[in-house]
Amino acid sequence: MVITQKIEFTSKKQLDFTDITDAVRDTVRESGAKGGMVVVFSQHTTMGVVINHHEPMLLQDMTHVLQRLVPVDAQYAHDVFELRSTRTPSDGRSNGHSHCKAMLLGGDVTIPLADGELLLGERQSILAVDLDGPRTRDIIIHIVSV
Repeated sequence: MVITQKIEFTSKKQLDFTDITDAVRDTVRESGAKGGMVVVFSQHTTMGVVINHHEPMLLQDMTHVLQRLVPVDAQYAHDVFELRSTRTPSDGRSNGHSHCKAMLLGGDVTIPLADGELLLGERQSILAVDLDGPRTRDIIIHIVSV
């Protein structure tokens, strides 16, 4: 059995961690899947999906690390709209930094599923990391059940 669902959320700031663990759990419960795996996937190139501890001071630390590694105020060729050679229209956002941060985080996670439960550790949460917010975002939950 393969089930694919989309969930939507709205980030509140430019770099924003949103805990989507409960939404993923609810989707798994509603599916009736008992075993297999769950893929949580972002359809956005300026967003990441990670598994980590949802603790405010740690999220602050992770924000600072990302900002230090890929500063917003550096120069990114992607932000020079006049020089773009692709046919993709610009949405007018200078977000080269967001694309680079997303490359570091990755756009998906896979979680084992047993007895209808996500096999996350005690302190693990699924975090959608918007790097170019605030925006309304979609996350795909893809359940492959055996």
